[in-house]
Amino acid sequence: MKITIRTPQMQDYDRFSAIMDQVQQMHVEWRPDVYKPASPLITKELFGELLKWDSWYIAETDGIVVGVLEVFKRHVESPAQVTKDVLFVSTMAVDEAYRGKGIGHQFFDKVKQLKAEKGCDTIELQVNAKNKMAYEMYRNYGFTEKSINMELK
Repeated sequence: MKITIRTPQMQDYDRFSAIMDQVQQMHVEWRPDVYKPASPLITKELFGELLKWDSWYIAETDGIVVGVLEVFKRHVESPAQVTKDVLFVSTMAVDEAYRGKGIGHQFFDKVKQLKAEKGCDTIELQVNAKNKMAYEMYRNYGFTEKSINMELK
């Protein structure tokens, strides 16, 4: 399967929105105490605004949008921390029908390229504790745990 990673365009909205809705539904199933159904999660108007940012990418195969990626550069500087630039992966989502086909790894190849282009020191992301498939993919790609969020109800 040939995958192309590119910036989204307005005509990509329906598939982009469907993938984001799939992700939202997974979060609702994992944590109904935190997330609620929302469809569309990304309205067409909001999507139009997102297109103005240089942080969004899509994966496409045979003219079909099969994945969504958002990354942004975060500058960390404080008296208590080492100064660094982080490329943060805010969203990485693959259509459920295309998971396990290497699209996430192709997204990470793009993320590594962007890290170099933007002069970032590291790549960071967060993953839902219930998302075991994504967690394993990140570990296999070389990510290590940096911190763990916990809660008490």
